[in-house]
Amino acid sequence: MAMESSVWSNCDYSHNVTFFYNWVGKKINLVWTPRDSVVIGLGLTVCVIVVLANLMVMVAISMNHRFHFPIYYLLGNMAAADLFAGIAYANLMLNTGPWTSTLTKKQWYIRGALIDISLTASVANLLAVAVERHQTIITMQLHSKMTKRRVVLLIVGIWAVSIIMGLVPSTFWNCECDLEDCSTVAPLYSRHFLIFWAALNLLTFFIMVAMYTRIFIYVRYQTGNVSQHTSEMRHRQTVVNLMKTISMVLGAFVICWMPGLVTLLLDGLLGKASHANAYEKFCLAIAECNSLVNPIIYTLRDNEMRRTFKWILCCLSRRGGDQQRELSPDEIDSPLPEETLGCVPKSEDQAVGMDTKL
Repeated sequence: MAMESSVWSNCDYSHNVTFFYNWVGKKINLVWTPRDSVVIGLGLTVCVIVVLANLMVMVAISMNHRFHFPIYYLLGNMAAADLFAGIAYANLMLNTGPWTSTLTKKQWYIRGALIDISLTASVANLLAVAVERHQTIITMQLHSKMTKRRVVLLIVGIWAVSIIMGLVPSTFWNCECDLEDCSTVAPLYSRHFLIFWAALNLLTFFIMVAMYTRIFIYVRYQTGNVSQHTSEMRHRQTVVNLMKTISMVLGAFVICWMPGLVTLLLDGLLGKASHANAYEKFCLAIAECNSLVNPIIYTLRDNEMRRTFKWILCCLSRRGGDQQRELSPDEIDSPLPEETLGCVPKSEDQAVGMDTKL
């Protein structure tokens, strides 16, 4: 108890953000360089695209009743996490460079917390999707029987855990009371916290990869023993296609975030000897791109999602124009009827001829 009270008595909360940056040797530019201006401009442009693309995914899942199943709700929540990441990165761009020295410690902690929350939410969503797919694939079902109430509770739980993890550094696990424990990448963060956070996320990655590997082995074994009945083959192929799409989402996430997490882990373990600041911005740029990858994967892999995107874009382009057609309540309640996908009326013959597969 005496040692603990001694540690807390050594805390000096009067230090500002610049002090911590100088302490770890991380340089804060005093003026904007042309390179900084280009990076900020491109970064903000990507953030806007990320927000709009993931917003469209959420709207598509909300409007198309064929997506009203637990797996798509979780994918929609992942899109919400990516949208949140876009906002977090935009906030980072607007509070970096010479602006960093003007931040209060509270503003600096908020800047970091937004990034932490978005990553934790994405990882937790991927883990939830992995568990959901494991339960359904074992029985070769396309969708689980999880109730909407449980899905909502799960989503609320994911965001609650994410917010708590984002607030941990600002509330108690920082280096304000132990300057020797300061990180070089995030100067106010505790190196021990970075080790814990990076190791926890990397461990979760390995668990999810192991789960998906087991699922794929099981699916391949079951597919080899399936009968040649057309409907059964089609159902199993749909299950496999959805599984491949989700695996691509997981793979892209691991590839984009692995360098950043390894960098944080090395920074926590080695401190200044890791030279993490040399490639910190490169890792952050890759991580930012991940929030844009998922909408691209959905567009390329899921025919129904692609058709829904086209329907949304078409209706937006015709909004306010004379050619826009008002949808009846019956059409709005239906799972995006074929004749409305093009935002123009289609004949019955054309509607019958369209592909309705998921």
